[in-house]
Amino acid sequence: MQLIEKALEKNQGAIMLVPEISLTPQIINRFASRFGKEKLAVLHSKLSIGERHDEWKRILKGEAKIVIGARSALFAPVENLGIIIIDEEHDQSYKSENAPKYNAKDVAKKIAKEKEIPLLLGSATPDITTFYKAEIGEIEKLELTKRANKAELPKVEIIDLKQELANGNRSMLSRELYNQIEKNIKNKEQTILFLNRRGHSTFIMCRECGNVLKCKNCDISLTYHKYEKKLKCHYCGYEEPVPTICPECGSEKIKFFGTGTQKLEQEIQKQFPNAKTIRMDIDTVTKKNSHEKILETFQNENIDILIGTQMVVKGHHFPNVTLVGAVAADTALNIDDYRAQERTFQTLTQVAGRAGREKKNGRVIIQTYDPYNFSIVAAQKQDYLEFYKTEKALRKQLKYPPFCDIIVIGFSGENLEEISKLSARVHKFLQSNLEKDNFKIMKPMPAPIDKIQNKYRWRIILKGTVDESANRILSICLKNVYNLNSNVRVSIDTNPNNML
Repeated sequence: MQLIEKALEKNQGAIMLVPEISLTPQIINRFASRFGKEKLAVLHSKLSIGERHDEWKRILKGEAKIVIGARSALFAPVENLGIIIIDEEHDQSYKSENAPKYNAKDVAKKIAKEKEIPLLLGSATPDITTFYKAEIGEIEKLELTKRANKAELPKVEIIDLKQELANGNRSMLSRELYNQIEKNIKNKEQTILFLNRRGHSTFIMCRECGNVLKCKNCDISLTYHKYEKKLKCHYCGYEEPVPTICPECGSEKIKFFGTGTQKLEQEIQKQFPNAKTIRMDIDTVTKKNSHEKILETFQNENIDILIGTQMVVKGHHFPNVTLVGAVAADTALNIDDYRAQERTFQTLTQVAGRAGREKKNGRVIIQTYDPYNFSIVAAQKQDYLEFYKTEKALRKQLKYPPFCDIIVIGFSGENLEEISKLSARVHKFLQSNLEKDNFKIMKPMPAPIDKIQNKYRWRIILKGTVDESANRILSICLKNVYNLNSNVRVSIDTNPNNML
C-alpha cells in the first residue's frame, strides 16, 4: 500500500494481482478505506462482460489509478503505470493452462522492464524458482521477519493417522482435533477445516469385482456428490445417477471410498450437532458474489466452523480464527508431479497462517499418514529455508526447475493410431534438431490421465534450457505439424502447472 501511495504521488498508476477471486473482497475493502473506492478498478472472471467493459473504460480514461484483479488484470490499459505487485506469487493460478499458455510473472517482468518500473513479488512461501533467482542475485530479496500485528506464530501439531487407526479411531477427525474443535465452540472461537477434495467420496468401487466407476468420456473415476445424489466427472462435467448394482458384474456390493468436503461437513454436523458450519468449495461458489457471501457470513454471523478446499487457504484474515485443521495433509503428496512436496509445504504453511492472526494465540493440527515427510515437518516448523534447502538439493540431483526447464508437448485426438504416428514423427524431428547435450527427450507416452472428453492424450517430455534457439526449433515443429492438416491437436507448454 505504501509503494502504491508513492506511485500515486508521482501521478502514476498501479496493478496488483491476487491469485484467487475470493481474496478480492477483503483486499478491495482495505484499499477502498485507504485510497477511496473511485480510484480502484476490479477485474476478474466473475464480472459480467458489461461490468468488465465499464471498469476497462474507467481505467482507460484515467479515472481508476489502481487495478486489482486476477491474472488477466495485468493487461489493463493503466495510464503511466508506476508499479506491478503480484501477491502470493507462488500460486499456480498465475500460469494460464489454456492457449495462450502464458505465465503472468513472465509477462509482468517484460512489462516492468520495458516501462522501467519495479515489479514486486510477494509470498510467505515463495516459488522455489523465484527464491532461487533471488539467491543467485537475479532479483532482489526483501525479507519481512515478523507477522502482521507482531502476532505470534501458531503452535503446529502433527497427528499420525496410522496411530489413530491403531487406537480404534476410524473417524475423519483425530481425537486431538475433535477435542480442540469442542474447546473452540465452547470459547466462541472459530475453526477452519481444510480438505483439498470436493464432493462426498473420491470414488465408488464394487467390492465383488473391483470395478471402479469411471467417466464414459474421460479415464478418471467419478466423484460422488451426496446432496445431489449424483456421480460427477470433475474434468468434463459428465454426471450420472448412483447405480444400485455394479454395471460390470451385477453385484450390489457397491462401496464409497475416499473423502471430500461434503462428507467432512456431514461428519462435523453429526459430531457437533449444535455447531454452525459453512462450506466453501467450487460447488458452493458457482453463483455470482457467492465467495463474498460465504466469507461475510463466516466472519459476521458467528459461524463456528468453515470447511473448505484450497480457497480457504489463501490470505484471508479472520481475527477470531484460533484453530485450523488440515484433515488429510497427504492429498497433494501422492500426485504425479515433481512439485508435489513444494505444493504440500506451501498449502500447509498457508493454511496454518490463517490461525491466531490477532491477539489470541492460534493452534494448527495437521493430520497425516506420513508424519516424517520433510515437507510436512518443515510446515510444522513454518521454516521455509529448511524446506527450500532440501527441495533444492533434490531438484538439482534430478534435473528439475530451477536447474532446467520442462517442456511438455501434448497430443490429443479421437484416433489413437494418428496420435501414435504423429508423436513418433515429432519425437524423431526433435531428436534430429535439438542439441543432445542440452536436452533430454523422452519417448512419446500416454498422459497419466490418458482420455478426457472422449479424446486420447499422449505427451513427449523434454528436459533442458529453453533459449531462443530451442524456441525456434519448437516453433518450426509446430508449423510442420499444422501443415499436415492432422486431426490431432498439438500443444507446447513450458514448465506447466499440471503434469497430468
